[in-house]
Amino acid sequence: MEEKDKYGKELDLAVRIVHMACSLCQKVQRRLLSTASDQVLAKDDDSPVTIADWSVQASVSWLLSEFLEGQNVSIVAEEDAQTLSKSDAANLLAAVVDTVNECLADAPRYGLRSPKKALGTSQILEAIRRCNSTGGTRGRHWVLDPVDGTLGFVRGDQYAVALALIEDGKLVLGVLGCPNYPMKKELLNYNHQRHQTLPRSPRPSNIWEKGCVMYARRGSGQAWMQPLIHGDMKFEWPNSARLVQVSPVDDPSLATFCEPVEKANSNHSFTAGLASSMGLRKKPMRVHSMVKYAAIARGDAEIFIKFARSGYKEKIWDHAAGVVIIEEAGGVVTDAGGRPLDFSRGVYLEGLDRGIIACSGLALHEKIIGAVYASWDSSNL
Repeated sequence: MEEKDKYGKELDLAVRIVHMACSLCQKVQRRLLSTASDQVLAKDDDSPVTIADWSVQASVSWLLSEFLEGQNVSIVAEEDAQTLSKSDAANLLAAVVDTVNECLADAPRYGLRSPKKALGTSQILEAIRRCNSTGGTRGRHWVLDPVDGTLGFVRGDQYAVALALIEDGKLVLGVLGCPNYPMKKELLNYNHQRHQTLPRSPRPSNIWEKGCVMYARRGSGQAWMQPLIHGDMKFEWPNSARLVQVSPVDDPSLATFCEPVEKANSNHSFTAGLASSMGLRKKPMRVHSMVKYAAIARGDAEIFIKFARSGYKEKIWDHAAGVVIIEEAGGVVTDAGGRPLDFSRGVYLEGLDRGIIACSGLALHEKIIGAVYASWDSSNL
């Protein structure tokens, strides 16, 4: 197989699957926001989980296994079926079963096959449980975050569906679905400002019904974006896609930087100090999920800085898809020591040097690395 065609089948499948998963999430989010729902639960680490998380994971697991028949499909994913298997979770499980079958029934719209008959409860639980791989240095491993940024999801804000493929410890492709990420930068700014002042205010449909899917294959030097389909729109891929590139801005005073919303896994005071020492003048854009990676890849922002507090361990599914997309769009992603992120050592980004830095270019990246070394000893991390 020629290099240019390598992973073509896998990328085609992943893009179609992520489009389907985004449609599922949009339907569930609309229901959550329009009704008082008890279908948002807290996991052991107090992070939220919804029927969308389990339903996307089950759907993606079934589709990958179905379409890569004959392969030993290894999937590293965030959720497990433990909560759904409890005796008092019958209503929740039934909602997941209905949501998965509703999603898979729509598969032909995306050029995929539906099951011959609706999947039963045991089949859906098994599909979720199959996503129990821990990855590693050998073989192919799909990496899935079914709903990245669940807190944003339940608030009607930003979230993402992220699917990546690792082969022999190296990222080879990434697909990132951002259902609430508007196609124009000014609309993202509108959303950011709205959530600083009026959380849960009505969202104009002409702005919010324009999400996107971004994707890239390692070594292509290209990253692509296409709009999500809505209503009776016909799914077209790759005809509807266009190239995206990182921003050419290399002056810190003109740069926009993103960081996580939650203080629990990001030290805002340290990143504020870094921003000040570098001459970053704009207020940080605090955005849920890997939408931050999407913003950098398509030139809406220049910097993503994340320094978690001591003891927090980064999971590979929170970064894999976004990293390959930024890098193929011309950007740089490393840890705070300037080393590439290592996705070969299991579920966690083991050996991570302090934090994660994603930039639109080398000039900004080098300035941030220098600022980190200058500021680290006086930090409270």
